[in-house]
Amino acid sequence: MRSLLALLALAACTAHIPPPLPSAFHPGMSFALIGDTPYNEGEAAALDTMIDQMNREDLAFVIHVGDITGGRGPCSDEWFEARKRQFERSKHPFVIVPGDNEWVDCHRTGFDPIERLKKFRDLFESGDSSLGARKIALERQSGRYAEYREHLRWIAANVLFVGLNVQGSNNNLGRTPAMDAEHDARMAAVLAWLQDSVRVARERGLAGMVVFAQGDPDFEHTARRRRDGFSGFRDALRDLALDFAKPVLFVNGDTHLYKLDKPLADPRTGLPIANFTRVVVFGSPQTRWIRAGIEASSPQLFELSPVPQTPPGE
Repeated sequence: MRSLLALLALAACTAHIPPPLPSAFHPGMSFALIGDTPYNEGEAAALDTMIDQMNREDLAFVIHVGDITGGRGPCSDEWFEARKRQFERSKHPFVIVPGDNEWVDCHRTGFDPIERLKKFRDLFESGDSSLGARKIALERQSGRYAEYREHLRWIAANVLFVGLNVQGSNNNLGRTPAMDAEHDARMAAVLAWLQDSVRVARERGLAGMVVFAQGDPDFEHTARRRRDGFSGFRDALRDLALDFAKPVLFVNGDTHLYKLDKPLADPRTGLPIANFTRVVVFGSPQTRWIRAGIEASSPQLFELSPVPQTPPGE
């Protein structure tokens, strides 16, 4: 559903030397992008079919950008636990970040959003590795922002993958003072994680970055809101692309229709920022995935190809 903030300093450095950032797989690889599924039992069955299909493919991992229930739930423990069992069926490492339907919007059915986000973290973000039968190690945000374990990253094929908790429903801004405070605190963590990820990518001489989150940041400025929950995030993505100056792929869900574009403009020229590409994943009622590839010999680095939906049972 579509329904930050001053950039804060990073956490104070600790005395110990941090371990190497998790790295996996070789240059030239494919991975899957999905999101906004399943919203109901029928889509859960379709997701099983899609997982079976992806399990037959040579994929490095699967990335789910969040929204694992409908806009009015179910938000129950039982539904979340069933989804975890389902995701664990993936033969490939399975990485997920939260979507608004599983916490922000759960107030619609009598749940506390903050409690639901904690439940999501406990189930899906508790360890330092992915879900799935085969796992990859993940680095999670720590230090002063250790609460935000859903902010994660790893390196594969000389590319840094960065997951964020940025949400639809105006990024949880403008509903209540308590949720506004949540928004501000979370976005401070988001922006710090993005800034530090650019540092990591630059210091390690990586070829590109993939940044993924559930919420559509409304690059087109179509929404008319008294307070825009995405303005600071859009600015941070623009600054990241200009500062890093290498290919950046941003992946979001939220709007459910596949889209591939270059939505950010360079303020100096007014032209699209050439090294920044956005892809929107399919979502309910469609249960489809996007094959993404990294090709080091390509100037664009990233290759994207929607995969047809497989009928249940096939």
